[in-house]
Amino acid sequence: MRTALILEGGAMRGMFTCGVTDVFLENGIEFDGAAGISAGAVFGCNFKSRQAGRAIRYNKRYGRDPRYCSLRSLIKTGDLYGVDFCYREIPDVLDPFDRAAFRENPMAFYVGATDVMTGEAVYHRLTDGGDADIQWMRASASMPLVSRPVALEGRLLLDGGIVDPVPFAYMEGLGYDRCVAVLTQPKGYRKPPAKAMALFRLGLRKYPAVARAMAVRHERYNAQMRQIDEREAAGALLVIRPEASLGISRTENDPDALERVYQLGRTQGERRLEEVRAYLRRDV
Repeated sequence: MRTALILEGGAMRGMFTCGVTDVFLENGIEFDGAAGISAGAVFGCNFKSRQAGRAIRYNKRYGRDPRYCSLRSLIKTGDLYGVDFCYREIPDVLDPFDRAAFRENPMAFYVGATDVMTGEAVYHRLTDGGDADIQWMRASASMPLVSRPVALEGRLLLDGGIVDPVPFAYMEGLGYDRCVAVLTQPKGYRKPPAKAMALFRLGLRKYPAVARAMAVRHERYNAQMRQIDEREAAGALLVIRPEASLGISRTENDPDALERVYQLGRTQGERRLEEVRAYLRRDV
C-alpha cells in the first residue's frame, strides 16, 4: 500500500487546505507522496517542510502588501503576485522556508503545471526546495491573464489547474493506491463556463492550445468531480472538503477572512482525523 495526499488549488481558498494539513502535521499524519496544484503547490510545500502555521502566518501578514499582490504589480511586471517578493523575499528573508527539512523529508512531492504550447498537464517532482523547485511552484500557481508564463526546462508553463485541478489520476498512475484529497469547494459544486472567454482568447492569442483548454476547463473539472464522487462512494478515495462555499475571492487579503477559512480547514481536519488514520492503516 502506498499513501498519497492530493491538494487542489483555488488561490486563497487554499487557506482551508492549510488548516487541514496543519492538523495533520500536528498529529503525526504522514504520506508516502503528495501532489499539489496551484495553491496546493505553493502552500502544500509547507507540509513536506513540516512548517505548520507558516502559510496562514505570512498570508495574513503580507497579503495587503502591494509587493505581494496588487494591480500595480500586474501593470508594472505582468504578474498580479509579485515574483521577487513572493518567491524570494518571503521564503528567503521574511518567513524562511525550511529547505533542509523539505529535502530531508522522504515524502515525494509533485506539482503540476500546464504547458501553454500544448495545453497539456506537466508534472515535476520537487526534491530540495531550491530555486528550481520554487520556480516549479510558481509555474503551478501562475494564473492565466494575470501571470507571465514561466520558462522551465524548455517549456512555457501556467497554472496546473487549467487542465488537471485534482491530480488523483496522476498519483494513482504512479502507484499510490490509498489517497486523501483535500478540495476547496463543497460537495456538489460544479464549475460554470468561463464568463470572460473572449478576454482569455485575446490575452492568450499567442498560446491557442491553452486558450482552447480554458474554454473546456469547466467540463474537465466537472468530470473530475463526478469521478471523485464515484471513488469516494466506493471507498477508494477519502475526500475532505468544506461543508459550504468558503465565501472568499481568489485574491482575498483580509486577515480576518483568511483566518476564518483557515479555521474551517482546521475544524474539518480535526473532525476527520481518526477517519484518516483508520483509512491510511487499512489493510484492504
